Amino acid sequence: MKWYKKLILAACIGAAFNPVNINAETLDRIIAVVDSDVVTASQLQERLAMVRRKLRQRSTELPPEDALTKQVLEKLIIESLQLQMGERANIRISEQTLGDTVNRIAQRNNMSLREFQQALAQDGISFEKAREQIRRDLIINRVRKRRVADRIQVTQQEVKNFLQSEQGKYQLSADYRLGHILIAVPESATSSQINKAKKKATAVYQKLKQGANFGQVAVAVSDGQKALEGGDLGWRKANQLPSLFASQVQSMNKGDTSKPIRSPSGFHIIKLIAKRGGQDKLMQTQFKARHILLKPSEIRSEQQTKALADRLYLRLENGEDFTQLAKAFSDDSGSALNGGSLDWVNPSDMVPAFRDKLPEVSVNTISKPFKSRYGWHILQVLDTRQQDMSKLVQENRARIILRNRKYEEELQNWLRQIRAEAYVEIKL
Repeated sequence: MKWYKKLILAACIGAAFNPVNINAETLDRIIAVVDSDVVTASQLQERLAMVRRKLRQRSTELPPEDALTKQVLEKLIIESLQLQMGERANIRISEQTLGDTVNRIAQRNNMSLREFQQALAQDGISFEKAREQIRRDLIINRVRKRRVADRIQVTQQEVKNFLQSEQGKYQLSADYRLGHILIAVPESATSSQINKAKKKATAVYQKLKQGANFGQVAVAVSDGQKALEGGDLGWRKANQLPSLFASQVQSMNKGDTSKPIRSPSGFHIIKLIAKRGGQDKLMQTQFKARHILLKPSEIRSEQQTKALADRLYLRLENGEDFTQLAKAFSDDSGSALNGGSLDWVNPSDMVPAFRDKLPEVSVNTISKPFKSRYGWHILQVLDTRQQDMSKLVQENRARIILRNRKYEEELQNWLRQIRAEAYVEIKL
């Protein structure tokens, strides 16, 4: 299936529904009350129709109707809770952000916006509805970032330990395509509930070992976020693997299915659909540079700031000492005391205007004043070098891996928590 179809259909499944106006839909039966919101029969049926369409396009056998309905309704409930959090936090997606996102989707599929609209229409999806589904998905992502990602910290020692471990070396050289089935246990589960889930997971595992189609089983029984996509997590770099899967995939070959893996959220079964790996060294041009930064302020307008930058540039061109002028005038307190020195910098670490200017300035020459979001800069490049960035890249990737591991685990715990704490009344 084309990428845009996957995204829009995933949004239909994974993006939350919009709170409804009860007065405008008085004939629509309420299926579930979710805190201060509701799920209506029309919303459930619309989502079910989208899910059925997607499964048919993937040639996946439809699960029993009651199982499918349960999956979709639970998805709507969880999404409603997150959308309500976004509403309370006054999270808004601007038209520009939404438009940029839609344009990127079209561009990635080598389409113009008009072609993208036509492609959606051919699949029976209105462009306006697709835009709103993407908007809701963006809101949910921002809610998750605030509630989950910002609480995760990775120490330098954790990075060092990871890089020194065999597991870390292995993960940095490979990425995987995994299938995933989750047999969930409720918050504060009893021993009886845990045993029941374990027995179910074992039965599912035996069924898979006997040749059952993994995707069809996932659709029918999995409680995971990708259940309705056959449990397919897609191609993921090692930095996207939850830690409870990491030790398993190292000993798995393509096509292998793991025994049930216990976690706080339940029992997981994973299948290694495919694996690919390898990375090359990264050589990057670094610049030894110094600058003078002038910021507009309450007592110095934008125009006056630019005029001062022009005067300082002329003084430098006439031979005045860069170090002394930086100490006297630069508003970058971090570098001013060192005569404006930034030492060796990577362009990718700098703001766009600075990043783009660095390669344009010859060694031992001074740039004309240019503007970034911080103010007006005068830049001098003192030297360049080719630096092997492999170690730094590995450290950054290791940090991302550890963050994503913690994020995946924390996200599942958080989703279970908000579901357990919510008032939900199902009226099916």
